[in-house]
Amino acid sequence: MSLGEYLAAIQLDASLLAKLDCLLSFSTIAAQNKYVRPVIEDSDVIDIKSGRHPVIETQLPAGEEYVPNDVYLDSEKQQVIIITGPNMAGKSALLRQTALVVLMGQIGCFVPAESARIGVVDKVFTRVGASDNISAGESTFMVEMNEAASILNNISARSLILFDELGRGTSTYDGISIAWSIVEYIHENKRAKAKTLFATHYHELNEMERSFARCKNFNVSVKEVDNRVIFLRKLVRGGSEHSFGIHVARMAGMPKSVVNRANEILEELEGTKRKGNLSKPVNDLGQQREGYQMSFFQLDDPVLKQIRDEIANTDINNLTPMEALNKLNEIKKFTGIS
Repeated sequence: MSLGEYLAAIQLDASLLAKLDCLLSFSTIAAQNKYVRPVIEDSDVIDIKSGRHPVIETQLPAGEEYVPNDVYLDSEKQQVIIITGPNMAGKSALLRQTALVVLMGQIGCFVPAESARIGVVDKVFTRVGASDNISAGESTFMVEMNEAASILNNISARSLILFDELGRGTSTYDGISIAWSIVEYIHENKRAKAKTLFATHYHELNEMERSFARCKNFNVSVKEVDNRVIFLRKLVRGGSEHSFGIHVARMAGMPKSVVNRANEILEELEGTKRKGNLSKPVNDLGQQREGYQMSFFQLDDPVLKQIRDEIANTDINNLTPMEALNKLNEIKKFTGIS
C-alpha cells in the first residue's frame, strides 16, 4: 500500500492539529494575561474599555504595569479622534493596540481589555512610521503620500484607519494643510464614514472639532514637575498645545548647551508668534546667540559651550583627586586633544 493512499487523511490530520495548536495558543495567552471575550456584532461601534497592547505589556520591567486606555469610535458621534501629546507619551502604542484588539477579536481570540464591543471591521488601514524607498527613487514623504492616497481610495463604511504623524515629511504649513484636508475628506465622505485615529503634533488640527461634529480631540497626558516631564500615558479628553520636544531631547542625552540654546530659540519664536510678527527674519536669532555676549569663552563655539556646562555642573568641593583627573580627561575628549 502506497503513501499516496493516506495523503488525504494526513492532510486532514495536519489541518486539525494546526487548528488545535492555534486555539490552544489563544487559550494559553488569554489565561496568562487576563484577556476577556469580546462581543463581535454587526454595528458601526468600536468600544474598548481599558485596552492594552498585547506585546508591550509583556516586555515591561518587573513591577511596572501597562497603563490601559479606553477607545470609543462610531460613525454618528465620534468618528475621528485627533490625538496630540509629546513624543514617547504613548500615541503610537495606543493606535497599534486598538488595531490589535480589533484583529484579535475578529479571529476568535480573547483580547487584552476589561471589555470590548467590536462592530465588524472589513479593512484596517495604517500609515505609521517613517521610511523611504531609495531603489524606486521615493522619499519618505512620497511613500507617505502614496500610502495615504491608497487608503483614501479604498476606504469603506466599516474601515478602521490609523494615521500616525501624517505630513511630517514636508514643511510645517504643507503638512498641516495636507493633514487637515485628509481628515476633512474622511469626515465628510457620505459613502464611507470610516472610523479614524489620527495622532499628530500639529496642534492646529485641534481646531477641527469646532467645525466637524464627529471629530473629537484627545491627548495622551503628561505631568511637568521641576522642569521634568512625567509620562502618564493616559488618554484624556481635549487637545494638547505643547509637544515637550526639548524635554525629550534632554532625556535622550543631548548636550546641555544644545538643550539650553533650543529653549532660548523656542522662547524667541513663541514670543514672535504671540506678537503676530510671523515674518520676523529667522537670522535675527543668529545675532542673539550666546557668542555675541561678553564671556570668558567665545561661546558661539558649541564645543566650548559644552566644556563650560561640564565645568559648571561639577561639584568641585566633593571631588576626589582621581575623579578630578577623570573629569579633566572627559573634557579633553570634547576638544579632540589626545
